[in-house]
Amino acid sequence: MRNIILICALSIVSVFQAQNFETVIYSYLDQNSEEFNFNRSDLNDFIITNQAYSKSMDLYNVYVQQTHQNIPVINALGSFAINQNRVVNFNHSFVSNLSDFIETTTFSISAEDAVNSAIQSLGLDASLNLILKDNVSTIEFVFESENLSTENIPVKLVYAKAQNGKYRIAWDLSILPRDESHWWSMSVDANTGDILRQNDWMLSCNFNNYHFINKSNNTQDFENKENSTLSFVTDGSQYRAYPLGIESPNHGSRVLLNQPADYNASPFGWHDTDGVAGAEFTTTQGNNVLASEDRDGDNVSGYSPDGGANLNFDFPLGDLPAFMNEDATITNLFVWNNYVHDVWYNYGFDEGAGNFQETNYSSIGIGSDFVVADAQDGAGLNNANFGTPPEGSNPRMQMFLWSSSGSPSNPLTINSPSDIAGDIFGIQAGFGPGLTPTPITADLALIEDDNSSATSTDIHDACDIITNGANLNGKIVVIRRGICTFVEKIEKAQNNGAIAVIMVNNVLGNPITMGGNGNNINIPSIMISLGDGISLITKLQNSDNINATLVNNGPFQVDGDFDNGIVAHEYGHGISSRLTGGSTQANCLFNDEQMGEGWSDWIVLMMTMQPGDTPEKLRGYGTFAISQPTTGTGIRPFPYSTDFSVNPATYDLTNNPNLSIPHGVGFVWATMLWDLTWELIDQYGFDPDLVNGSGGNNIAIQLIVDGMKLQSCNPGFIDGRDAILQADMLANNGANQCFIWKVFANRGLGFSADQGSSLQRDDQIEAFDLPTNIILPCQTLTTQDYDQNSLKFYPNPTNDILNIKSLSETIGYANLKVFDVSGRLLINKPLDFNQSQELDVSQLKTGVYVVKIENSRVNISKKIIVN
Repeated sequence: MRNIILICALSIVSVFQAQNFETVIYSYLDQNSEEFNFNRSDLNDFIITNQAYSKSMDLYNVYVQQTHQNIPVINALGSFAINQNRVVNFNHSFVSNLSDFIETTTFSISAEDAVNSAIQSLGLDASLNLILKDNVSTIEFVFESENLSTENIPVKLVYAKAQNGKYRIAWDLSILPRDESHWWSMSVDANTGDILRQNDWMLSCNFNNYHFINKSNNTQDFENKENSTLSFVTDGSQYRAYPLGIESPNHGSRVLLNQPADYNASPFGWHDTDGVAGAEFTTTQGNNVLASEDRDGDNVSGYSPDGGANLNFDFPLGDLPAFMNEDATITNLFVWNNYVHDVWYNYGFDEGAGNFQETNYSSIGIGSDFVVADAQDGAGLNNANFGTPPEGSNPRMQMFLWSSSGSPSNPLTINSPSDIAGDIFGIQAGFGPGLTPTPITADLALIEDDNSSATSTDIHDACDIITNGANLNGKIVVIRRGICTFVEKIEKAQNNGAIAVIMVNNVLGNPITMGGNGNNINIPSIMISLGDGISLITKLQNSDNINATLVNNGPFQVDGDFDNGIVAHEYGHGISSRLTGGSTQANCLFNDEQMGEGWSDWIVLMMTMQPGDTPEKLRGYGTFAISQPTTGTGIRPFPYSTDFSVNPATYDLTNNPNLSIPHGVGFVWATMLWDLTWELIDQYGFDPDLVNGSGGNNIAIQLIVDGMKLQSCNPGFIDGRDAILQADMLANNGANQCFIWKVFANRGLGFSADQGSSLQRDDQIEAFDLPTNIILPCQTLTTQDYDQNSLKFYPNPTNDILNIKSLSETIGYANLKVFDVSGRLLINKPLDFNQSQELDVSQLKTGVYVVKIENSRVNISKKIIVN
């Protein structure tokens, strides 16, 4: 007897609906098991993981988990589109003949042992205390360890695929180490402790394929300009930030945005969490995102600007070190996270689909998963990342600083004595306040300690009790590196009145960036080389007076928080991860041919389109962060453009081993989506209203979002293409089929293209052909009736009877054939067309078909839609 389990957190209405869907899904699978090569036992037990209503397609997207004996099989998922209790679309990654591939069914190691195996494999500290927080069931647990993982460690029993292709019983878990540079999702063999599967939810954009040019960042434009976009949320809020369409400071100016929250997506504004008028926060925190600085890289939310009771976030921005612009920086990061949330909510990345919100105002979905966005994160440089866990846990965005173009100025100048006067190269610490353009000028003082601990024999390394504290007050203190931590040394100098610290390296070579948890450090510090430091120490040991200046004259590091393209790109990872396979999983986009980077790049392009843009225009992504002009190539192999002389990418490029995974592969997919966008704009025009518009750009967004909802787990390019075609059928009755085919075929993803296995990236076969006219007459047919002087087809679309009315008495008997889009002949019979006929299509699945009527006198083809 089949056992169907509902495990998602939904409203009462949704649960009732899901019970109906169980019967619909089981009946559909039972009727079509032969077509999909399923054994009846493959899907006797399945789990509805989650479901969401799609307004654009007027149906429910229902996601199903395959199980064996009620234990989930990792990534074996089905995506069902259900309308009026009928499955109208189905894609899947189910395992056929599953029982033949099950290798182990019992386990011998505990969930805690599995966590320890994962910890050992990751090289983490196994001595950290692991505590059982929740015993959910006999096969599901939750552990915690404050010093090991930022988030709880959930563990549940699953079947995971081993290297031999068999499925083994395993413990599935996730660990977010304290540095948050990775968010590991792992399956540990429940008998051997071996790691069967390991994914990193923290998708990093490692932008290594770019070149800096000599170009300084200009001071930002402070133009006072009101946003022309109408607002529907009257909370009085205002933010000075870069508006929709402006990719970066190089692309335009900040403006004062008045009440920009979208009423549908954020009906109580961006600072609400309780669904009642009135802000719960006056800082950059609300229902959709918490934006704050994390310069020390400890992954604890730091400072957030406060707009006060009036929610006025109007802060200046100058050509200064990044930390001095933190109010403007964090405000912009907050605004753009909310922008992406609000725009894509309106296209179906809403509460039911698993979007990122603390409170789901509709009571659909889980909630409690607003984005935690770190500005100026100190844990990295020249990068950005986004980690997407399953629905109900907070995703995390980390935005970093980027290297400045040109050589940095020396931060240290010796003013006197004259024999050592001059500039000295140094590197600022990774904690504490940075140097500013305001000079710090003072005498130097050499620290001394009593060596009382016996672990250090250097009286100038500040590792023991300080003995000359009175001499340090108001001075720039010189300390030698060694033994104890940088933070400990600098904190001792600070406690004795130092206004800054110069750390002298104790080994030959260049100075390094000092690291550590410096939350209590409030004075700047730098490190200089051993060679430069010896002369200073020698002079100070001889009681010579040295006067020096510390200053930051730039060029300053580039703040990635102002590259709105990168912000939108990172957020886009969350959108594609939650929409593919349903929001309660997070592992469907780790196969080699997956297109996650492509969707993210395309989301950037859509969020930053401008009236007057052309399809051929060069769109380089990430140009601001890497100090390129707006016409630069950016961080991808080629800029985005429909012009093949600018961007020659076709499907075959994904086979090139020099093209990176996943960024290079994703670039090819984004190229195709960008071409599709412009094809639809060519047909329907461009609408600058990104939310409520009806242009080709709006149609493209809706089709591609719907396609993500329909496609299978572990998709390849063919899966993605077909899902977009299916979305057009379901939402638009197939009005754009030929446009879509034309674009994909032009880039090598034509009718005969073959993706091979989506788990591999080197087995793709490109093709540039369109479907034949018999299958889909893209070259000769449109959605209008054909040869109306002879025959009339109605209603079209239909779901049962297609009437074929004869308008001529000269046709006579002719063969009627019905083909599906793959060219398969489904119906073939002779009919007398001197009179009207009725064709029963009620047994055909939802989709597009071609009716062909042919004899010696006529040859008529007609596209019909069955819904």
